Amino acid sequence: MSEGSGAEEHPRRLTRRNFVAASALAGSAALGGAAILAPESARAQTPADPGSRYATRAGAACTPVPNRYNKPFEVCDDEIFIFMANYKPFENEGFFYEVIGKKLAEKFPDIKFKACTWDYPIRYEDLKAAGVVPDIILEDPRRRIDRDLEPLGWVEDLTDKVDVDGLSPAAVELVKSRSDGGMYGVPLFNDDFVLIYNKKIFDDRGVKHPKPGMTYDEAYKLAKKLTYEKDLKAYKGYLQHPDTYLYFNQLGLYPFVPTGSENPAPGDVKINVTSEPWMRLADNMERFLLIPRCTFTTVDDVRLKGRVAMAVDRLWKFMGYNLNEHYIPDGDEDEWKGQCENLDLGVSSVPVLGGKDQYTYQPNTIAAFLPPQSRKKEQALEVVKWLISEEAQVELSRHGIKPARESDAIVSAFGEAIPELQGIDTSGVFWGENATVRDYENTEYWDLQDLAFRHYVLEDCLSARSALTVAEREGFPAYIQSQVAAGKDW
Repeated sequence: MSEGSGAEEHPRRLTRRNFVAASALAGSAALGGAAILAPESARAQTPADPGSRYATRAGAACTPVPNRYNKPFEVCDDEIFIFMANYKPFENEGFFYEVIGKKLAEKFPDIKFKACTWDYPIRYEDLKAAGVVPDIILEDPRRRIDRDLEPLGWVEDLTDKVDVDGLSPAAVELVKSRSDGGMYGVPLFNDDFVLIYNKKIFDDRGVKHPKPGMTYDEAYKLAKKLTYEKDLKAYKGYLQHPDTYLYFNQLGLYPFVPTGSENPAPGDVKINVTSEPWMRLADNMERFLLIPRCTFTTVDDVRLKGRVAMAVDRLWKFMGYNLNEHYIPDGDEDEWKGQCENLDLGVSSVPVLGGKDQYTYQPNTIAAFLPPQSRKKEQALEVVKWLISEEAQVELSRHGIKPARESDAIVSAFGEAIPELQGIDTSGVFWGENATVRDYENTEYWDLQDLAFRHYVLEDCLSARSALTVAEREGFPAYIQSQVAAGKDW
């Protein structure tokens, strides 16, 4: 379910990634304690009636999960089942096991784990149809609480069950903003947006490399200077997705107007994206879009074209562009190597608005959820508590993931297990503070992403201020009405 994963067209291979090796029937990685089982030792009994529970020789009761790929997949009652979605590297074979699975197995040697990623071979709807509920879900709280987890009934308030002291306040608040007055998930890590820059282009123009804390005014001057032609090739100074910029805005603005209820009816939902703070954001981004020959295409042009000086994108992309094998999408290794092997990339913090506003983007959080229907709630809770512990968060940091917890040990450990980062200054990853979403109480979230700049500026060529006005008056209400007509509430 990761955005743009292309899963429909290019199914991924079965992952061995997290825990025990997959058998022909299991169809996912399973981990028994610290030992990884060989495929031939995994369960091999095929149920006579697919979709019904059956017992294995080991005495576990297993439930097959039919799926669109017709791949054998089962979940057994002697395992803690972890389901993951919307963090692209989760889809890569071996990723979860490498970055945290081994440590997890060592920490809980008496627990058997099975971990699987949406969509190959199973999706949420497949689990629902089979009557299978994950014990732990690792997911994007910003969009997927309302779109997936809440409609399935797989969320409960964890406020009194997990101590989030020491975790990123902005990440905790982000989860709460989608939790109907409670806290449905626990922030695990932030795949934050960073500034990726091409050192070769800066050096070619004799320009100093960006430093953490650079303002948008400074970035704008650089963008104009680094947009040029040379040897019949065009170079772009700056790319930043304008709708993503609004969505994760650095003022903590929330587009929905508070009502008298945490669950207002669709007709009662009101939107405000035309206040002066919103217009300030629009004006700031519009100037970059108007730089001659710096037309916005996609931030992926850092890799696809190799002639982009600066781009704002997610942290995992920086790891992949530096050709760490765990971050390159499975099957794309040769393509990415050909595109990236001659790049010389650096990383810094996203530009800040300046003045009193020194915040980076709101956090791009992956959180852990504990479905109330799980039959292993106590064990799953202990696992989640460990995942946000200093020990586990250091391990994530070592593998190039920005944890939700921050400490000197966690920051200093960043990238230790990523040889491709040696010699690269990564201090910008932790620079500054994530903006915190505010004024979200008594609202209902609707997924309005990519409905302002993309449609009304990039396609219809309106000014940014006009685009937000039309989106507020027409585009956003029309989207909500269309979703309601389709039987959806997101």
